[in-house]
Amino acid sequence: MTAVRGATQAGRLSVHPAPASGNQSPRMADTLRSLAATRHGGGLVSAAFDLGRSNTPNPIDLFAVALQAGLEPTLWLQPIDGFSLVGIGSAWSVRADGPERFGEVALEWERVLAGARIGGDASTARAVGPLLIGGLGFTGEVPADAAWAPFGAASLSVPELLLLQTPGGRWLTASFLQSGATGPSEPDRLQHLWHELAAGANEAADAMTGPSSGALAVPLAIAAEHPDRRTWDHLVDRFAGAVGRGRLDKVVLARRLDVTAPVDIDVIAAVRRLTSGSPTSTTYAFARGGSVFVGATPERLISTQGKEFQTVAIAGSIRHVDDAGEEAVLAAELLASDKDREEHEIVVEMLRTNLEPVATELHVAPSPVVATFGTVQHLVTTVTGRLRDRAGILSLAGLLHPTPAVGGEPRGLALELIAEHEGFERGWYAGPIGWVGADGDGEFVVALRCGVVSGSTAALFAGCGIVADSDPAREWEESRNKMQVVAGALGELQS
Repeated sequence: MTAVRGATQAGRLSVHPAPASGNQSPRMADTLRSLAATRHGGGLVSAAFDLGRSNTPNPIDLFAVALQAGLEPTLWLQPIDGFSLVGIGSAWSVRADGPERFGEVALEWERVLAGARIGGDASTARAVGPLLIGGLGFTGEVPADAAWAPFGAASLSVPELLLLQTPGGRWLTASFLQSGATGPSEPDRLQHLWHELAAGANEAADAMTGPSSGALAVPLAIAAEHPDRRTWDHLVDRFAGAVGRGRLDKVVLARRLDVTAPVDIDVIAAVRRLTSGSPTSTTYAFARGGSVFVGATPERLISTQGKEFQTVAIAGSIRHVDDAGEEAVLAAELLASDKDREEHEIVVEMLRTNLEPVATELHVAPSPVVATFGTVQHLVTTVTGRLRDRAGILSLAGLLHPTPAVGGEPRGLALELIAEHEGFERGWYAGPIGWVGADGDGEFVVALRCGVVSGSTAALFAGCGIVADSDPAREWEESRNKMQVVAGALGELQS
């Protein structure tokens, strides 16, 4: 089922028109009005503005101000690439569920773009203009768990305001859905909303800058574990036995850890820590209905630009330590591990098998390398290529998800075992999150190293690939190392 929505007015800042001065020119409102006047009737109106080297807000500070204002912002940070997105409000949104959600979302996106009026400063730069941003969930089932209810099975939206920062420039895109109920002041409202948010972010920058590394003093008490240790050991043995008997090649078993703090958890401080502690990962935060889904994932599902694509196989892991000598020993141990190499190769082969029919060129790195992401070292194999046709990224994401890195192989049987035995709803955990532009290009990553924060509580998630010689104690420790990425950002986990 698919549902589309226009903008909602809830939770907006109280914005008061002010005289334009300096960089607060009336250009945004005038451009949006001109675009809206080019055609009668409804539709998406969107304009992008080149900010040059103007004093734009820090992305985390802007996200913080919008979050405090109840605007349900989205944050996307890739520090090593100098790439960031901050989406604020919702001009248009789409929800879908079920196995066909990727195609349904793509169809609705095409429909809204067909009637859209898009303008502003011309650019061929990546991600400039209106973007559809959100997540598509692990299973596509409508969540019954209260933690995931605000996020839905799959939910994506076009932000009213979108700040893009790249090494090549800074862009602001403003969008609204024109309808019979849309008043002539909508462009002015967006312009003044931007000025107020930007000013608030700049004023609050010093006050909102928390420590960037180390553990927070806030204690996180464990309230529940799913599955518990005894059940975990039993399931790992059972799944490993199924692999050993040839029923399947691999299955990923995940854990959920519910924690509580004595005060509200500081999501903004957590984002800062994730960004500084995992600069090679994608740090993300989606605010919905009073909760924030936050994490820092190492795994790209798919990225496209024209017919060119990139993906990555990440499977097989060992802990990261600060001592360079010990780190090298651990990396060598990981490369020599038959269990981890087997787990990794299953993911590589799945990517090769699924992408070969749609690609004219496919380049798979000859052997994995070890890369560090936060508290974990992983085996990594890069995969790049060129598509036969310019397929939209949503269709490619649907083709690849879930990879054996988060589900298993064969896919159907692994998903059946997960649904039957894991004991909790994954929601958006291990599902695709990301963005797609008006040209069909974009990027989706796999939502890992993550948690859902609501006030003083959080649900944290991590998983492990189970193969024939998996050891329950080692897999438990691996899941703890992975979970520590987000746990250490949110607070200090109590044993």
